[in-house]
Order: sequence, then C-alpha cells, then structure tokens
Amino acid sequence: MATLGLVHNSPVLAPIFNEIAARVIPDVRILHFVDESTIKNTIAAGHLQKATMRQVIRLVGSTFDAGCDIALVTCSSIGRAVDMAAELYDQPVLRVDRPMAEKAVATGRRIGVIATLPTTLQPTADLIWRVAAEEGKDVEIVEHVCDGAFAAVMAGDGATHDRIVGEALTGAMAGMDVIVLAQASMARVVAALPPGAVAAPVLASPELGIERVRDILQARPR
Repeated sequence: MATLGLVHNSPVLAPIFNEIAARVIPDVRILHFVDESTIKNTIAAGHLQKATMRQVIRLVGSTFDAGCDIALVTCSSIGRAVDMAAELYDQPVLRVDRPMAEKAVATGRRIGVIATLPTTLQPTADLIWRVAAEEGKDVEIVEHVCDGAFAAVMAGDGATHDRIVGEALTGAMAGMDVIVLAQASMARVVAALPPGAVAAPVLASPELGIERVRDILQARPR
C-alpha cells in the first residue's frame, strides 16, 4: 500500500483532505504533518522567509523519514519552498496548487485569483503566470484580496468570512473566464452560493491536488 504525506499549516485542513482522499485514493494510507509556524511566520513577516523555507524542506523530509512515498504540501503561501524541496528529494514532492494553475491556464485567458491573504494571493498568481509562460499562453490575471475575511474566520466568525468571499465571487470576479481560489478553505463558500450565482468555473486546489497524487501513483511501475 502506498503512503501519502500531507504537509499542512493548520489542523483544520486534515478532515478536508481525508474526505477527498477517501473518495479519490481510497487504497492509499494518509499521514498528516502539521506545522502552523509556516503560515503564521509568513503572515507576520509579510513574505516567505528563509527560515520558513528551511522548515518546509525539513517537514517534507519528515514525511519520507516516516515512510511516505509521496509528499503533498497543502499551503500556497510556501510554494517556493516546496519547489526547492522537490529538487532535493528523489520521491515526488507536490504543490497542491500546481494542478489548479494548469487547469486555469487551460480553461481561459481572463483568470481571476481570489484570496483572503496577500501572502497567499501573490504566490498563486505567480504560479499561474509561470505555468502560462511554460505553455506559451497569453493570460490576464485579475487579483482580489477579500479584506476582513481572514480576520473574521480567525476570530471564529465564519459567517462574515463567507459573506465577504461570496460578495467578491459575485462582484469583483464578474467577467472572468475562470476563477481560482488561492485558499482551500474558500471552497465551501462556492458550494453555499445559489446555482448560477458565479458564471465562471471556480477551481479549488484540494481535489485537483489529490487527483494529481492518484495519477502519479497509478503511473508508477508495478
């Protein structure tokens, strides 16, 4: 049985990924590795620091020390460190947002990127630019930060978070060919909106990230 190591910056992500993994890769063992310092220190600094990069690389190494066959890092804010880790280990090291960026570039030219934190928005937009350049695609990216939403959810006010994000999806993101959610936690807002409220397809990273794990594992020699 293959083992997947999931590296999170918050324990609240574990059940989200457990549910998806149970559907998409039910025969894969899941181990969770949680370190809140990676996102909290990045938010405090306003950017990804070298110390945090080293910590992410150590966390990825911990998954392989624990016997994992593949590592998936579920935070977009630390994506640069994940790319570095991928260069250092022989086993696959995946960014959860890479499949989402690829699908966005394949779906349309005018791409909306929405986040509740600037530290998550920029790495996601940068990744989409990079994927578009690799594939020779001309895209336009419209970025939007949902001011106040992150503070609300951190204070336990999920309803205010969902209202702010929902208003952005139906307002600031109008006219997009495709909308990318920079944070996995925002997906529930889309599901709660009335049918047709958002005209463009909305992409979230968890499902696409787990599907990429499935594809890699299926392609391995038996």
